[in-house]
Amino acid sequence: MTSDSDRSALLSLARKAIAEKLEGRKPPVAKLLPSGASAPSGSGGAFVTLRIGEHLRGCIGLLRSNEPVSETVAEMARSAAFGDPRFPALSRNELEEISVEISRLSEFFPITPDEVVVGKHGLLLRLGFRSGLLLPQVPGEQGWNKEQYLSGLCRKAGLPDGAYNDPEAELLAFTAEVFGEN
Repeated sequence: MTSDSDRSALLSLARKAIAEKLEGRKPPVAKLLPSGASAPSGSGGAFVTLRIGEHLRGCIGLLRSNEPVSETVAEMARSAAFGDPRFPALSRNELEEISVEISRLSEFFPITPDEVVVGKHGLLLRLGFRSGLLLPQVPGEQGWNKEQYLSGLCRKAGLPDGAYNDPEAELLAFTAEVFGEN
């Protein structure tokens, strides 16, 4: 569990990493942390989601990482702001409008469709050369039940509905610690 002070430091770090990139700089992560804050401990996968109001503005993450979580969050924040192919690069004017949300991922584990708990499990579906991932908060944001969640996962992977039942499919779950700016 990430402490309140580490959550605050990671959110500040993500915003500063984006602001510095807008200025054409990429200082070391230690320089992006709030004054007097130490780098939060741990490693692992993380996603950074950017929104303007209720609208998605960027979301990029790493499923696994051996780097310190502060390094991962800084890189994913820059990638969400400037490298999400669904959106143009974030502009200076948008910087003050965005809200930042961070999802720290657990380890992945196999799961059956019957075991999926909406709002608790994030899902990763792999079949052939296709894969798709949805964070655990997505079905709640979309108002999806379990069947809609699994269908949305198939769409995200570019696969037909029900592809998670294919004997060659790999369905993995994870949990996420999600926190953001208020």
